[in-house]
Amino acid sequence: MKKTYHLCLSAGDEVMFRDHEDYNRGFNSFALALHKTDSTGLGESFMATHTHQMIQTAVPDEFMYLFRQSYGHYFNHKYQRKGKLGEKEHFSMEVVGYHHLLAALSYILRNALHHGVAPIPYAYPHCSVNSIFRKELGKFHNEELLPPGAYYKHVGRRAEYPDSYKMNASGVFVRETVLDIPQVENLYVTPRAFNFYMSRKSSEEWEKEQAKDENGLPPVNIISIEQGVDMHGLEKMLIFENGKADYRKISDIDLCTMLDEWARTRYGRHSVYQLTRKEQIEIAEELYRTFRLSESQIRRCLVFHK
Repeated sequence: MKKTYHLCLSAGDEVMFRDHEDYNRGFNSFALALHKTDSTGLGESFMATHTHQMIQTAVPDEFMYLFRQSYGHYFNHKYQRKGKLGEKEHFSMEVVGYHHLLAALSYILRNALHHGVAPIPYAYPHCSVNSIFRKELGKFHNEELLPPGAYYKHVGRRAEYPDSYKMNASGVFVRETVLDIPQVENLYVTPRAFNFYMSRKSSEEWEKEQAKDENGLPPVNIISIEQGVDMHGLEKMLIFENGKADYRKISDIDLCTMLDEWARTRYGRHSVYQLTRKEQIEIAEELYRTFRLSESQIRRCLVFHK
């Protein structure tokens, strides 16, 4: 029997999605795993170092195994990296009850806000937030679609997927053709209510509402939804929730894209994974002098722990 789960896979001190192609491939791997396990996708958010996924499935561990296998193979081949990508064990939380699901899904859709990479949830592209009540919220756009014969370039020749999946010109499956958007919209009921939850502040009142489900489970909040993700503390995420973040700073995706280009053009390497420790130190010192980036961001984008 299918149950509802929040799944989270973190890479710890490593970046899992280094450029836009990686983010697209991550979602495609998510979509393929849904199809292979006869699972239903409700929502997701792909961040630089981790991914949150809300699904309905009878086999959560098999789903995550297939997702990791597909994306990890792509990532290792692209960057000439070796080994398992991501933490040893993924985080899994069963979601039971209407209020529990509403809170968990809302936190997932607002994940970019809590990590300070977007001023509002709708400003983040690597998430399903803009697929919900799309027309009602004025997001009228007709995406150019690829012919089915071109899909393999972005999922692999052996990938299996249903005819209902459509892919846009950027090489990513259209979220509305993969996820159960009608079910999610029924959960929020109206576009106005959805908009409210996307801007709602974390509070004890929100946690108390979840007690109505009488499921015996602790309430969902920022701490529980970010279980296993070591990036920002609660205090900082609440500051970000209020929109107080410097969105002009260099993001992980911009920095990683730049660093892989430097690895190729300056050092003749395939990616940062082939840099020597001396080369990493040279780049790290330049980044700090020029951009005043934090040590933690430099380390994870340069894969300084390897």
